[in-house]
Amino acid sequence: MSDYLAQRTRCIDASGIRKVFALAASLKDPVNFSIGQPDFDVPEPIKQAAVRAIVEGQNQYSQTAGNERLLDKIREKVRTDTNWEAPLCMATSGVSGGLLLAFMSLINPGDEVLVTDPYFVMYKHLVSLLGGRCVFVDSYPDFKLPAEKMAAAITEKTKLIILNSPANPTGSVYTEQEARAVAELAKKHDLIVISDEIYEDFCYDGLNPCFGRFYEKTLLLKGFSKRSAMTGWRIGYAACSPALAALMESMNMIQQYTFVCAPTPFQVATITALEFDISEYVEQYRRKRDRMVEGLKDSYQVVKPGGAFYMFVQKPEWAQNATEFVKIAIENNMLIIPGNVFSEKDTHFRISYATADEKIEQGIEILRKLARK
Repeated sequence: MSDYLAQRTRCIDASGIRKVFALAASLKDPVNFSIGQPDFDVPEPIKQAAVRAIVEGQNQYSQTAGNERLLDKIREKVRTDTNWEAPLCMATSGVSGGLLLAFMSLINPGDEVLVTDPYFVMYKHLVSLLGGRCVFVDSYPDFKLPAEKMAAAITEKTKLIILNSPANPTGSVYTEQEARAVAELAKKHDLIVISDEIYEDFCYDGLNPCFGRFYEKTLLLKGFSKRSAMTGWRIGYAACSPALAALMESMNMIQQYTFVCAPTPFQVATITALEFDISEYVEQYRRKRDRMVEGLKDSYQVVKPGGAFYMFVQKPEWAQNATEFVKIAIENNMLIIPGNVFSEKDTHFRISYATADEKIEQGIEILRKLARK
C-alpha cells in the first residue's frame, strides 16, 4: 500500500463481492445469485413522483435532517412500529449512510461492538475504520439471535450491539422472544442497540418485530433501496426515541459536513414510496424462496430463510472451503458469494434469489450438479 495513505485504510480491504465480480468478468449471461438488489424496477408511480419533483424544481438542498413532509410520514410510521410518542427522525443517504453517521457519532478507538456472525459486510469494516473492534458472536448453525452468547461476550469496553433482521446474508428473522432477550441484556448493561431493518417488508412467515418496540435506547435504520428497488437513489432514514436525542443531534451535525443531505427530489418521491403497496413483490419473493429451498434441500444443508432475499448455504463436503467452491461455481457460469465475506468462517456461500424464475431453475440445476462432484 502506498505510504502516503492514511493508516486507517489498512484496516479494510476490497470487498469480497467486488473480487467475485472481477473473477466473473469474462462470463456471458451467467446465473447471477450474487447481487443483493431487487430484480424489479422502481414502481412507475414512484418514478413519476421523482420526475415531477425534478421538473417542478425541487432540486436544491433540503434541510440537513430532510424534507419535512417526508419526515412527518416517517415519524408516523415509527410511532406505529415502536409506540414511541415523539420519535426523532432524519433522512440519510441510504442505510449505509446512516450506519456511517451513527458509527462516527458513537465509536471511539478501542470500543467493542457486538455483532452476530454471519453479518452484513459493512459493519466490520466501518467499525475497524473508526478504530473500534467487532466482537463476533457465533450464530451457527441455525442463525438464531444468540442472547446467551452475547451476554458472555460483553466486557467493560462494549459500547453497542448491532442487529440485522431480516438478515443479510442469512435471511433470518428474529422472533419477539429473541429480541426481548437481547433488549433485556442491553438494558442491564446500558448499551445502545443499532437495529438495521432495511429488509423489514420482506418477511414470509410473519412480521419482523421492530426492535424499538422492546428497548428505548435503540437507533433504527431503515430505507427504501430494497422495498422500492431504489438502490441508486440512496434514501434511508434513522429514528430514535428522545432517550438518544444527543445521538440524533450528532448524526445531523456530521451529515451537515459530509453528505449535506439525502438527494432532495428522491426524498420527495419517497413520500409516494411509503404509501405504495409492495405485497405483490413480497409474494413473488416468497415463491422464489420456497422454490430455492425445495430445489436444494436434498443436496445441501439449508436453513430456510424467513425474510430478505438471501440463503446462506453450507458448502458441499468435497470442497475445502466456500471460496474454493465459489471459484468452481464461477467456472460453471454461476455467481455466488463466499461466506468469508460475511463471516469469520468460510463454510457457507450466499445466494441471492432476487432474479428471474428461469435463472433460479438454471441455478438449482448447476448447484445440484456441483453437489454431486
